Amino acid sequence: MPTDSRRVPGPQDSRSPHWYGKHATRQEGDTRPDGRGDHDLRPVYLHAGVVSQATGSAYIEMGQTKVIAAVYGPREIARREEFTMKGRLCCELKFATFACRRRRQHIQDNQEKDGALIVLQALEPAVCLDRFPKSQVDVYITVLQDDGSALAAAITCAAAGLADAGVMMYDVVAGCSVRQCGERQLLDPSVSEELCQEGESAEDHGMVTVGLLPSLNQVSALALDGHLEQQTAVQAVKTCIGGCQGIYPILKDCLVTSTRKKIPALDPKSSHASTEGQNGQT
Repeated sequence: MPTDSRRVPGPQDSRSPHWYGKHATRQEGDTRPDGRGDHDLRPVYLHAGVVSQATGSAYIEMGQTKVIAAVYGPREIARREEFTMKGRLCCELKFATFACRRRRQHIQDNQEKDGALIVLQALEPAVCLDRFPKSQVDVYITVLQDDGSALAAAITCAAAGLADAGVMMYDVVAGCSVRQCGERQLLDPSVSEELCQEGESAEDHGMVTVGLLPSLNQVSALALDGHLEQQTAVQAVKTCIGGCQGIYPILKDCLVTSTRKKIPALDPKSSHASTEGQNGQT
């Protein structure tokens, strides 16, 4: 029988796309796909001052999740109806079109708008808004790659960008997320763990994201997505706080390094080099 050479023949057997998204049910105490324990953070890389045109900026990697933030201002409020004697903080969160497995749209969707509000809620208590009256500070956050916990990474990255811009703050903000899967609490979940639905009861699954002021030990933002019982939610928040405390030393070291680069007098290496240069000239 003749065949149609103009068409590409498909495979003899096929599987549903949902088959590839299934995950084996893991028991309590088993390691996660990347080898971490339930309460272990992914490797974190944080660097400030990556955007030269911005007043302040930061870039963070938490595993394969990559986020960049740029801060502009303080600058005068453009619209007269938005005038206020207290400073104003504006946040915009956007996923790159290639950030997720499914291509995102250029127009900001509801998820991005809700994420921007949560980031704003986390940052406002930390910023001294009365220090720049009649002005506003704009924070633009772009998620370059989403491999889970993108909102928590955005909070940490935006706080580092504000500190790098020299905006006066009461404290920096660290963000962390927990995925509740039945009786298991997975700190800093990946995207596969966020989408996993197997082995979960109707009352005990969801995502908890916390923004913490580590030095003041105060929670500035709390976001819950899903259904959690009261005791489970309290324990999830405590786990998130512990994760934020683990991220805080990395955030502090990043800002110290950035400050030393901006002010050479504070850098021991540069001062040592200048001393050697003066001794050579004499």
